Parts: sequence; structure tokens; C-alpha cells
Amino acid sequence: MGLEIIDIARNGIADLDMELSETSLIPDLRKCAILLDIDGTILDLAPSPQQVWVPTGLRQTLARLNTLTDGALALVSGRSLQDIDLIFSPLELAAIGGHGAELRPIAGRKAVMRAKPLSEALKRKLAGVSELGPGVLAENKGYSLALHYRLAPDRGDAVRAAVEEICAEMPPDTVEILPGKLVVEIKPAGVNKANAVCELMKCRPFNKRNPIFIGDDTTDEPVFGVLARFGGLGFSVGRISPNVNGHFDSPASVRAWLARIAAAGEDAAG
Repeated sequence: MGLEIIDIARNGIADLDMELSETSLIPDLRKCAILLDIDGTILDLAPSPQQVWVPTGLRQTLARLNTLTDGALALVSGRSLQDIDLIFSPLELAAIGGHGAELRPIAGRKAVMRAKPLSEALKRKLAGVSELGPGVLAENKGYSLALHYRLAPDRGDAVRAAVEEICAEMPPDTVEILPGKLVVEIKPAGVNKANAVCELMKCRPFNKRNPIFIGDDTTDEPVFGVLARFGGLGFSVGRISPNVNGHFDSPASVRAWLARIAAAGEDAAG
């Protein structure tokens, strides 16, 4: 694969913040695809989804890595592509949105729609769960709906129970409940990040490359399980997840590492 970390990663969990803090990791970015979750991975979590902030320098780092990989850098998120583009504007990158409902292998091109959005009637019923109390926030993501209780963590059990009751009324195998970090998300069944990543890796410029995926939440765990098919590596943030090759302590650590490999890549390119 051409990665300096490969032997360490395959022989045990590597802590990138400690053991490899000075390792560039990727000698040749043209052989790699870099896939990044957003919230909790490259951006710090915020009290509400609308309050996330892109730290100074991150856009520049992502733009540099996108150039060095010849466009093989993609954001992989539960957010919609429209939301992703708005957050990182004016930068536009290849992306997977809606947990795999939207796929855009090449920035600027029309996205492939891989699922139908949840019905407006179901979204309205789910949004009513926010009546459980202050701090329970409904986020309409288009293809899915998320109920955040970061501001009311004591409401978690009640939120999950209410969502399960509503979804039990739906026809079998039509919707899926995704638990996350102080959030419950409801999306169309059969759509997930792992399937979308597998599809992305068949598209140019990602095909014939080795992916490196970084994610932080339970919704990212299916991706970790498919990376070996492509000779790839997976790294979690904040905790050690199943099937990962290493982990970062925080989004700040991820951003610092991305900046480091971007600088190393530019030096190697001359």
C-alpha cells in the first residue's frame, strides 16, 4: 500500500496522537483516497448542527489534499450535500451525503441520488418528539430526520422510545433507526455509508486507490468493516471502534495530522 503505518496498524491499534505524531504516514498521496466524516471527526461537535464552525486553515488543508490526491478526497456525512457545501463554502469536494443517500464522486458534477427522502408526513410525526422538552431538537436532513438531545441528555431514553414507537407503525424494512452521539436519526432502510463508500471506490478518481477513512460515531462503523476490500485503513476519533487500525484523540488531532500530511505531500511534490 505504500503507507509507513501499515505494519503497525495491522499488528495492533495505533494511537496516532502519541506513537506516530511525527510520522507523515503517506509517502505518495496519488496512491491514496482520503475519506473523512465531518461532525466529531474534522469539526468539533456543537450544541446544535447549525452551530458547527470550520476552524481557520481547515479549508486550505482540505483544498491542498484534494489537489495532491488529484480529487480523491471525499467528505462522508449524514448531512445533505447541500448542507456540506454550505458549511465548507466556497470549497466544494467529492462527497457522500445523507448516510449514503447522495453520492458525488467528482466535485461540481451532479450527484447520484441513491434513495428517496422520508415522507413529509413521517418527518412531521417524528419532529413532534421534540415536544418531550426543551433541548430536544429536530433536524430535517432531507433524506432523513435527526432528533438531537445534546442539550437535554436526560431525555435520551424518552426520545429513543418515542422514535421506536413511531417507526413500528411503518411497513417492515422501510425505515431504519440510527443511534449516535446524543442523537437518534431515522433514515430509509438499506442506505448506509459503507455501501456508498464501496460504490465511490469504483468511480474515478477513487478507483485503484487505497482508502483511508476517519470517523467518530457508530454510523461510521460499517465503513471500517469494508475498507480491507480496497487495501484501506480506518481510524476512529475519541474512542477505539471495531475494525479500526488506529485512533485519534480529538478532531483537533485529526486536523493537525491532515495539515501535516498536506505539507509533507507538497514537499515531496517539489
